[in-house]
This record gives sequence, C-alpha cells and structure tokens, in this order.
Amino acid sequence: MIYFLKFGAAFVTPPGIFLLVFFLLSAKLFRRREKGIAAALLVATLAFYALSTPYLSAAMMRNLEAAYPLPQNPSGDVIVLLGGGSTKGTPDLDGVDGLSEGSSTRLLAAARLYHRLHVPILFTGGKVFEDSASEADVARRNLLGLGIPDQDIILEMESRTTGENAKYTAMLLKERGFKRPILVTSAYHMQRSVLNFEKYGVAVTPFPAGYRANAEPRLFHYMWLAPQASALEDSVCVIREELRCFVTKMTGF
Repeated sequence: MIYFLKFGAAFVTPPGIFLLVFFLLSAKLFRRREKGIAAALLVATLAFYALSTPYLSAAMMRNLEAAYPLPQNPSGDVIVLLGGGSTKGTPDLDGVDGLSEGSSTRLLAAARLYHRLHVPILFTGGKVFEDSASEADVARRNLLGLGIPDQDIILEMESRTTGENAKYTAMLLKERGFKRPILVTSAYHMQRSVLNFEKYGVAVTPFPAGYRANAEPRLFHYMWLAPQASALEDSVCVIREELRCFVTKMTGF
C-alpha cells in the first residue's frame, strides 16, 4: 500500500503533475480532432515521462559511468582533482563557503587516494560566477582539514570550465615536471574530462568518484516507473555530457 501511495503522489508534484497536464491536454486536442498537434504533444510527453523515470535514467547513467573502471592499484606522481561547484557564505566547520555535493565527493576520494600514495594533489577550479566562492580556496581549506600537508597542495585558480581545467592543468604539469597524473572527478564526468585532457596532450589515469547509479541493474519495481525530479536531472546530466563530448570531438573545443 505504501508504494502505491508513493506512486500516486509522484503525479501531484513536479515533474509528474506536468506530465498529467500534458496527457490531459493531448486527449482534449484529440477530441477536438487536432490530431497532428495532439500526436506531437503526446510523443513529447511520453519522452519527458521516460526521461523522468528512475528505470531509464539509471540505465543511462550506469552506461555513462562505466566508461572508465576504477583502477585497483592506481599509481602516479600527482593527483589532479577537478572542481565541480561551490556555495558562497554557507557555514562550515572551520570557516564559510563550501563545495557542492559533487565536488565534496571528488575531494574525499582524492584525499583518501593521497593517504595511500602520498603524492601531491593539484586542485583545478576557480571562481565561476561573481556570486560564487573560489573553489580552490575552499578545497585547500578542506584538504588541510583532512590531514593533507600544505606543501602537497597545488592550486589552479583560473579555470571555469572542464576545457580550462585541462588547459591550465596541462601547463602546470609541464612546469612542475609531472608525468603520470591521476585524474579524479565524478564518474559521469570522467569521459568528457579525459577527452579534454587528451586534447592538450595529457595522458591521465582515470579515477572516477561519486557514482550516481548502481553498478548492476536493480530488481524491477513499479516505483521505478514513477516520475521523479532526481531521475530527470540524471537523464539531463547524461544527455548534456554526451552532447559536450560530441561537440569536443567534432570541433576540438
């Protein structure tokens, strides 16, 4: 009974409520014999619905995150940690400003990797917007709080995009003589990140973190067909990553 109620509740909050409205509008257009518009709306609504279901979004995300497996025995001479967003003015244990959920997961993975390998961490990520915090400053404070010595923290503070992450990091790696970087970023973001680093002649060892989907398909339950905002977000994330990879491959940017 509890799952049935949750399934129904999914259609009274976004995106489910919009799907319901679109279905009803499509039916009304059919009754008015505006079949062309009705059919187009119905197809768009069905696509929107499919992308909003955990069943499809998890399959899409799982496929993207499987592009690079986690190395069992990673080795390298520097850990390159990609930023992924920040919050400004938010409270923290030892100051203000914080990293986004995705950035925090990446940072934790890099810190754990550091304590195994004891090689420097190069964090790349600056201030993307005027009203956002400097990711590099926040990352440095968090890394120090996790026991990383200051002398083993290198900051690249100018980049605002994945392409700039790769460009400016490639310059720093060359200046400091690093030859075997281990790249830490979110699993869904790894394919595009590797592509950008390759564009600047940098071969990396991918170390994906922060998986958003189970590695194996979950047992089917009708709840996986209930529209959810988080599922739609994951679907959009996958589509965005694939499109950006395509554009990078086609244009070099």
